[in-house]
Amino acid sequence: MFSGQPRSLRRSLAIQLVVLAAVLAIGLYLAVLYSAQRASQATMDAILGAATLSMASNLRATDQGVRIDLSPSTLSMLSATGQERLFYRFAIDGQVLSGYQDLPVLALPSPAVTPVFYDGSYRGAELRLATVSRALMLDGTLTPVQVIVGHTRDGQRRIAAQLAQNAAIFGLLLFLLSIPLSLVSAGNLLRPIRTIAQAVGRRGAHDLRPVRQPAPTELLPLVGALNAFIARLKAAFHHTETFLAEAAHHIRTPLATLRSEGELLLRTTEDDSQRQHIRRMIRSADECARSAGQLLEHATILYRAEQLEQTEIDLRTLTARMVERFRTIAEMREMSFTLSLPDTACPIQADQVLLEAALRNLLDNAIKYAPSETDIHVTLTQPGTGYRLCVRDHGPGIGGVPTAQLVRRFQRGLAAEHIVGAGLGLTIVQEVAETLGGSFSITDATGGGACATLELPQG
Repeated sequence: MFSGQPRSLRRSLAIQLVVLAAVLAIGLYLAVLYSAQRASQATMDAILGAATLSMASNLRATDQGVRIDLSPSTLSMLSATGQERLFYRFAIDGQVLSGYQDLPVLALPSPAVTPVFYDGSYRGAELRLATVSRALMLDGTLTPVQVIVGHTRDGQRRIAAQLAQNAAIFGLLLFLLSIPLSLVSAGNLLRPIRTIAQAVGRRGAHDLRPVRQPAPTELLPLVGALNAFIARLKAAFHHTETFLAEAAHHIRTPLATLRSEGELLLRTTEDDSQRQHIRRMIRSADECARSAGQLLEHATILYRAEQLEQTEIDLRTLTARMVERFRTIAEMREMSFTLSLPDTACPIQADQVLLEAALRNLLDNAIKYAPSETDIHVTLTQPGTGYRLCVRDHGPGIGGVPTAQLVRRFQRGLAAEHIVGAGLGLTIVQEVAETLGGSFSITDATGGGACATLELPQG
């Protein structure tokens, strides 16, 4: 049993997709920031290393000592790094020949032909430094000379920050775009569920066919479980309807015998008290027989609703034929039918068994409640694309009871207390109307009586 507010799968899925997009955007920002720092440092190191090697290659040994030649190409190479501050140092055996004496020095265990890079702090600035060493012949002796070149890292940080900022803007745009895309994607992913729900929801009350709606692989277990449940429900309905049909069939035969014996006994008995008891017995037998007949008819309606056999029927001809069937019964009760039909045929696509059952119960209901020496008006019209069949009597009416209450099973109106019936006639009419895609209503008629209206589509 569920408690609390129902959970929305669409909202949950959309939130998960948005959170995933946010994680990806943050990951993109961090990845770009890291890559930008590494790439900018590699670029600056390449320039710094090339400048350091250029300076070291421009060292010359002369009779007066070591000559340092800072060529314009070297200086232009260093100036390509932007607004960085440059520092350098030339030293022989630890003795500074030129440059900044207190520049951070990296001790080299052996001569370094290729630049060695390291970080250091100098005069409150973070430096990136490169050092190489080479040997010069001075006074007939190979003497190691160490060259150190460094620059500040502000430009490198600006490059990395700019790239990271671009990545952050792109990630934010991606995140904002992911919100509507996540909602659309969540809706598309859940659409098969809505499609299956709508297909099942459009079915009638007795439509127990298996669900054949195409579904994704992930929903096949759900569809299979739903079809298995429908199969079990259909089997239960079938057993119930079979039991009702068999029970009604086996009850009607002895009830008919009981009524015949009661009528025979009523003719041969002269005692008023016994005759009153016999009449009550015959009335009870009639009520039981009628209930059994309507139960059987109701079971038939439920069965036919699942397996409709629709054919083209002339509703005008069928209505006239059904009225003729009940005309003799009406005349026995001193009633008459007033029939109003269209001049042309009224074709309709419907199940004839269901349609006859609805008309039979409408006419029988009118005869039961109409007083003697009155007319029963049967009117068939064609408003729009459908048909409207109205059966009006001059009985006590329904007393303002709504149709929804009267069409319930075994529910009878206030005026039905002393009238034989089982309370299934209007239920059958209502179920036939729903099965055929129409509607049914019953209201109090102007001037007294009741008006039962059955509306049906053409097909």
